[in-house]
Amino acid sequence: MIELLAPAGNLEMVEEAVRSGANAIYIGPRGWSRRRDAFEMDDAAVRESVRIAHDGGAKLRVAFNTNMQSSEIPYLLRRMETFVGYGADGAIMTDVGAIAVVHRHFPELTIHASIGANILNNADVAFYREIGVSQVVADTKLTLKELASRKEQLDVGIEILIHANYCYTYLGKCWMSPYHRLERTIDDGGKDLFKGSPNRGGLDYRVCLEDWQLYSGDTKWEDHVALKNDAFFLLDDIPHLIDLGVHCLKIQGREYAVSLVGTIVKFYRDLIDTYEAHPKGERFDLVPWTGRLAAIQAGRDQQRSKGTQALLDEARIPVSAIRRL
Repeated sequence: MIELLAPAGNLEMVEEAVRSGANAIYIGPRGWSRRRDAFEMDDAAVRESVRIAHDGGAKLRVAFNTNMQSSEIPYLLRRMETFVGYGADGAIMTDVGAIAVVHRHFPELTIHASIGANILNNADVAFYREIGVSQVVADTKLTLKELASRKEQLDVGIEILIHANYCYTYLGKCWMSPYHRLERTIDDGGKDLFKGSPNRGGLDYRVCLEDWQLYSGDTKWEDHVALKNDAFFLLDDIPHLIDLGVHCLKIQGREYAVSLVGTIVKFYRDLIDTYEAHPKGERFDLVPWTGRLAAIQAGRDQQRSKGTQALLDEARIPVSAIRRL
């Protein structure tokens, strides 16, 4: 059976995702998972998340999807040991060296490569498999034919993002936010926190969505330049992905409202179950699902717009003023 993987930015969201039909939940430990503190969890919450997920028959994965310095690796291993002790079912990671080290120390731990690994070709997949990864997120630009080829040729699980945002570069690798604004602190455990750089475990200000102007020297070429950051919700491809035998369908959105995450998870749970119960070989009508998804997307876009505006407003505050607050 294909796995539906849902996000959780707090304990209430873990409960809602499980209740709505997710087979697995992913969460972020504080400072390690490309979100602000409000959508990450302390140790007590991670432990409780594992319990909630397991009680509901779901798996719980912990995201360590940042790039790390050598000085952070010992702290990473201590964190991983703690969460393995809690019963976490796996880790989602990006950093190549960190993946290899974690696999050596915890050979039985399931490790999935994050979208931030930017795995584009079969040689990439083979390399990650060699260092201990059992499942990879397929690049959003791959065609169904390319996915089929990858699945046939490589002994690795394939994970597909069915809801996320496109990026004008690559998902999971934001270079624009830290260029605009970056603050560095170190927490009590020795973890570097780079506010403004999601790649290093800090907040992403989404400055790519600012109202940009394009100049060449003193000549203005264009006003109101919009960089690509559109949301997508897969619908037409879902039956094909199920037939193809991909292992996991993933939803992003730890920063969403709990009710929105529940609604998205329930939609895809219903769609997957309905299609899997449908007689093979008969046409599956997606039209009834289109209106329901459109309503979900409208609510999601409204929430995202408010969140983006708040981040842009914060990004405009001088760093010195932030430190005085």
